[in-house]
Amino acid sequence: MAQGHVRPGRPGDAGEIARIQVATWRTAYRRLFPRHVLADLDETEFAATWRDSIMAPPTGRHRVLVAVEQSSTSSYVVGFIAFGPSDDLSTAAEIGELLVEPRWGRRGHGSRLLAAAADHWRDDGFTSALAWVFDQAPATPKFLASAGWAPDGARRSLDVEDMLVPQSRYATLL
Repeated sequence: MAQGHVRPGRPGDAGEIARIQVATWRTAYRRLFPRHVLADLDETEFAATWRDSIMAPPTGRHRVLVAVEQSSTSSYVVGFIAFGPSDDLSTAAEIGELLVEPRWGRRGHGSRLLAAAADHWRDDGFTSALAWVFDQAPATPKFLASAGWAPDGARRSLDVEDMLVPQSRYATLL
């Protein structure tokens, strides 16, 4: 029987985190971004960025956690969450990325990642948490809503190849 747990990201996880990010973006956002944008995602470049984020975070309140699926014979990094202090609200933590590779979805990994992050947020003195989510990719908003998060009314759009991709900000109190 497989079990899941969350642990801090390690430098050696950077390649797997990058692979998960690219694979998940190509699946989850295939109707959101132009094909060439997703095709051009560079795993090697992402891995270097994740390695730096793990080894030398900007502050002691920036973290990368990974979800691990473990059986009696093997273990796999299957998802991750990256977070730090919000640029918008001084008392809030902000999720930079929360992804579980689709083939490992619906096994509780996202909930474990979110719960582990919330423990860190409370320990770090945050009173709330924020996350920007793509309006046209419903999985993350549904997941956050099921965990008690709600839109707070803030909106923005990312410019991707001259195409504006709308996002809504979700928030929760800790």
